[in-house]
Amino acid sequence: MKIVAVIPAYNEASRVGAVVHAARQYVDRVVVVDDGSIDATGVAAAAAGALVVRHPENAGAGAATMTGIEAARALGADIIVTIDADEQHDPRDIPALLQPVREGRADVVFANRFWSTSLGRSRNRIPAIRRLFNTIGNVVTFLAAGLWVRDSQCGFKVFGPKALSGVHLQTRGFEFCTEVIREARRHHWRIAEVPVKVVYSAYTLAKGQSFAIGVKTALQILLRSFLR
Repeated sequence: MKIVAVIPAYNEASRVGAVVHAARQYVDRVVVVDDGSIDATGVAAAAAGALVVRHPENAGAGAATMTGIEAARALGADIIVTIDADEQHDPRDIPALLQPVREGRADVVFANRFWSTSLGRSRNRIPAIRRLFNTIGNVVTFLAAGLWVRDSQCGFKVFGPKALSGVHLQTRGFEFCTEVIREARRHHWRIAEVPVKVVYSAYTLAKGQSFAIGVKTALQILLRSFLR
């Protein structure tokens, strides 16, 4: 089974190389989609060993992810892993995410940054505002897709052979995470959720969705759900 990591990246020259280098230990190829960056993101990714596909202009996280999926298909991928370029996710979690697909238990695997111990305490130090965004995103996603996923807006995912052959994202922005879940329900893909580590810093918090972007994304998701 050929495994390809897909990394959408926008102005991540200082970090994408480390992500590529770490991910290569667990996959056969790494594809970085340089989504119209104005820095040396593409150069850094290529130097770390990635195949780089470049958008001439910034098209959005969803569009970059779909470009990466198409590139992975062209490389003959059987399974793909999508992971963020800002070092928020730990590539050492890739084997755990792959396991449900390898064991034939799932077609799509979602990372869960908000998992808790048996005592109800989170194992990750996550800012309250991120917890709020996640709760809102989960509720909106459930209303739009009819499927509950505990970390619906996380970009760290695995697509097994069935999902990889059928996925075709049409949304261009952050709402693509909800679209994946809606597609999972529509195509009856089996899903699994796996606890992962997450590292929040001033840098990753600044790069994430603002409240205004979050509201806009939620409205776009709901509008598309009513129009589909």
